[in-house]
Amino acid sequence: MELQVKTLAGGAAGSITVSDEIFGLEPRTDLIHRVVRWQLAKRQAGTHKTLGRSEVTGTTKKFVRQKGSGGARHGNKKAPQFRGGGRAFGPVVRDHGHDLPKKVRALGLKHALSAKAKADGIVIVEDAKAAEAKTKALKEQLAKLGLTSALVIDGAEVDNNFVLASRNIPHLDVLPVQGINVYDILRAHTLVLTKAAVSALEERFK
Repeated sequence: MELQVKTLAGGAAGSITVSDEIFGLEPRTDLIHRVVRWQLAKRQAGTHKTLGRSEVTGTTKKFVRQKGSGGARHGNKKAPQFRGGGRAFGPVVRDHGHDLPKKVRALGLKHALSAKAKADGIVIVEDAKAAEAKTKALKEQLAKLGLTSALVIDGAEVDNNFVLASRNIPHLDVLPVQGINVYDILRAHTLVLTKAAVSALEERFK
C-alpha cells in the first residue's frame, strides 16, 4: 500500500510504501474490541470500597427479646438492614485486569491501524520536529494539515520542542512508537505517523 507523505507545513514530501500486513488488513471489530476492553480494565483503579458488617462500629448486644415482639430475632445492630449497618455485598478493593494473549494484542493493534487506513484516517509526515517550543506556531501548522483531533506517533524518541509546543493544544496527543495503543488510535480522529514511526512499526511486526 502506498501513502502520501506530507511536511508539517502541509506540503508534499513524496510517498511511502507501507506493509499490507499491518495497514492493509480487513478490520476485525471483535479483536479491536477485546484489546480496548483489556486496556480499559487494566487501568481501572479498583480502589472502591464499602464497609461490611464486620467493619462498622455498632453494638453486638441483643437489642430485642427473643420472643413476643412480633418481629425478627435480631441480635446485632450492624446487620445491613439497619441504618448505620454494614453494606451487604458491597464493592471491595480488587484488580479489574484480565489476561489477554500477546498475539491477540499485536493483532488488535494491526487491525486498528488497518481500520484507520481504510477510513483515510492516517497522515504520514516526514518528521515531527519544532524549531522552538511555541504552541501558536504548531497550531498554525496543524491547521494547514487539517488536524483537529489527532494522535501523533513519532520514532523511539520524541522531539522535546514538539512535545512542549503540543501540551496546551486540546485533542492532540504525542507518543513515542513504544506507546502506540489501540484505545488512543480509535479515540483520535486522525492518526499522524512519522516516517520513523512507520519504520519502527514494520520492524516490530516483521
